[in-house]
Amino acid sequence: MQRKNIDILPLGGNPPPLEFPHFPAKHQAVIWRNWELVPVKRLARVLQTDPGTVLDSAAEMGLRIPPLAEPRWLTRGYITIIKNNWHLLPYEQLLELLDWPAEKLAYTLREDDFLWHKLGYLKPAATGVLYRPLTVDERNRTLELKKTIRRHFPPSKKSPAEKPFAFLDVKPSLTSGRDHPGNRFKNFDLRLIYSYAAVYGDPLLNPELDPYPDEMLAAYRAYGVNGIWLQGVLYSLVPFQPAPEFLKDHEKRLKNLRSLTARAAKFGIGVYLYLNEPRPMPLKFFKNHPDWKGVEYPDAGLANLCTSHKPVLAFLENATARLFREVPELAGVFTITMSENPTHCFSRWQENKCPRCSKRRAAEVVAEVNGAIEKGAHRSKPNARVIVWNWAWDPKWEHETLELLPKNVEFMCVSEWGVPTNISDVKGVVIDYSISQPGPSSRMKRMWEHAQKLGLKTIAKVQVNNTWECSSVPYIPTPDLVEKHLQNLTAAGVNGLMLSWTLGGYPGGNLELFRKTPLQMAECFGPKTAPYVLRARQLFSRAFAEFPFALSVLYTSPHTIGPANFLYEKPTGYKAAMFFFPYDDIEGWRSRSCPPGIPPQYPAKIFEKQFAKLAVGWNSGIEQLHKALKSAQPGKKRHLHELLRIALAAYCHFRSACLQTGFIRLRETGRNREILEIIREETHLAKTLHDIVEEDSRIGFEAGNQYYYTANDLKEKVLNCEYLLGRYLTKNQ
Repeated sequence: MQRKNIDILPLGGNPPPLEFPHFPAKHQAVIWRNWELVPVKRLARVLQTDPGTVLDSAAEMGLRIPPLAEPRWLTRGYITIIKNNWHLLPYEQLLELLDWPAEKLAYTLREDDFLWHKLGYLKPAATGVLYRPLTVDERNRTLELKKTIRRHFPPSKKSPAEKPFAFLDVKPSLTSGRDHPGNRFKNFDLRLIYSYAAVYGDPLLNPELDPYPDEMLAAYRAYGVNGIWLQGVLYSLVPFQPAPEFLKDHEKRLKNLRSLTARAAKFGIGVYLYLNEPRPMPLKFFKNHPDWKGVEYPDAGLANLCTSHKPVLAFLENATARLFREVPELAGVFTITMSENPTHCFSRWQENKCPRCSKRRAAEVVAEVNGAIEKGAHRSKPNARVIVWNWAWDPKWEHETLELLPKNVEFMCVSEWGVPTNISDVKGVVIDYSISQPGPSSRMKRMWEHAQKLGLKTIAKVQVNNTWECSSVPYIPTPDLVEKHLQNLTAAGVNGLMLSWTLGGYPGGNLELFRKTPLQMAECFGPKTAPYVLRARQLFSRAFAEFPFALSVLYTSPHTIGPANFLYEKPTGYKAAMFFFPYDDIEGWRSRSCPPGIPPQYPAKIFEKQFAKLAVGWNSGIEQLHKALKSAQPGKKRHLHELLRIALAAYCHFRSACLQTGFIRLRETGRNREILEIIREETHLAKTLHDIVEEDSRIGFEAGNQYYYTANDLKEKVLNCEYLLGRYLTKNQ
């Protein structure tokens, strides 16, 4: 079926797609990766065959028949579907698979937490995939594939697997203290968090995808949370006169936002919108509005709205004023004005080629944008909290910007940004978020001190439950490191906390620190068990300090998807993309931000060694949890098993990053025995993580990225490893 307006979808470099030789035929890969994610009838339509043929093909590969389809994949897991088919299907078939118009996919790529960036700023030049009968050789290989799956994943006598998204149906379990929420760290008057399960891109459009159900609000309140946030895009909420076509469904969004603010208020929780404004516009917009155009991004088909053009600032002010007028219970907003998306003409650090802004100072423009939003908010709601976040501001002009800000905003910094690191004598600095390296940095303390002298309230952006150091688990069980950070922030005198970005919103885990000390958290498991749990968490914290921290490591290293990342026999030529596609780009993985004059990479052996040290130390903590299980009272074992699952899942990710680094370092050296050992251990890790995923639907999920991998993806990794085993065993003969 031909889809309209395909040409509005970005292509980027449009390189040849990767091949996946562990499948005898390409249509098998399409069926495998979408099995139980997409209805069989739709799969058949995409492959231009009938449902019976698709079912037969799935059965030939050993997939579950009949499929246990989970409809929430199409509404809450669409990013996973897009990612899984990125190298397989052209846009036409991908749209058919999603049952989306091109406009919806274009919006999603552009606005869903910069998804286009996470996909590598490119669409592989996949050609159409249609079902065809297998050749005799392909049928024989398919039979071997099925035998491989049965050998590694025999039918289980355990209770049925937990379905993906099942955590949405479980009310959060709260320990004692429900009536006395968040008794510790009362000095922070704001504790702002993001929903553990919200759809990021357009959460206000569909009320059935409620980002904050009452059970979640109650759980947050029990941990002392008094603020929740979600993304807001002004042109989708209030009229934008130059482009009224963007206003579709704005009344529905406003109605849902009013409903959310009213419900949250019953729990003593305020709702905040994240504004990253002004949003860029498609290039065709500027044909009728050339004066509005700022810096252009041809690859994305976008350009900034230039904020030196007075009508743009007027739009920001008036739109924010109308937003607060339309939703009077909205508690406030926070802003990012650098780097997240193209906004003003200085926002992406590139050379500023705007004829107007290039003659101005970045500090002036950044302060001006925040000032317009502040004016609009306080014009309609004088007590609205307007929080200005200095994320990615340049140290050369951040203090000047602070001086230019309105005096009735609040100032927020990432606490740990700028903390110096020295990992195995490799020096660097923290950029973005970290639990392994607690803050605050001296740079951020100076910023807060400056803000306080100007009379501004100060807020620390932290991650309490997890970070990009391990975002595939709901929380990293290192409360000692988090406790140290919270104590440091108390000493720094900041007024509030933002507890999470899109990751880290799980209503539990390390949030318990707002009610209990690490010792008291361990004592909940019983007097005989507590010492083992306490020791395990201490060992996790000590091991986690070995994480080879760097911004590129956080965003591109395979530790994020762990064993789900394939091993490649030959170099792919692809550069690692953010989170989803590490590929085999070891050069990209180990890059880091560092002081001038210091080489910008971890040496490959040190990079590998650090993940090895982290995994070994982490495993020592797991051993303590196994001892804890032996002494635990029956009623405490369920929670201990949960802690052990999360710890073991994290281990699989850390150890896999080590093994994948070693594989790439060795794959062309002829040291095939070592390579074979790595492949076999990777197989074991994929199987271990698969079993954990089958038990716990939270593993592999993060709100902004949805599921990093599925159970079938981990089975496919075993197929990938088995294929490579055959190849290297042949080479070894």
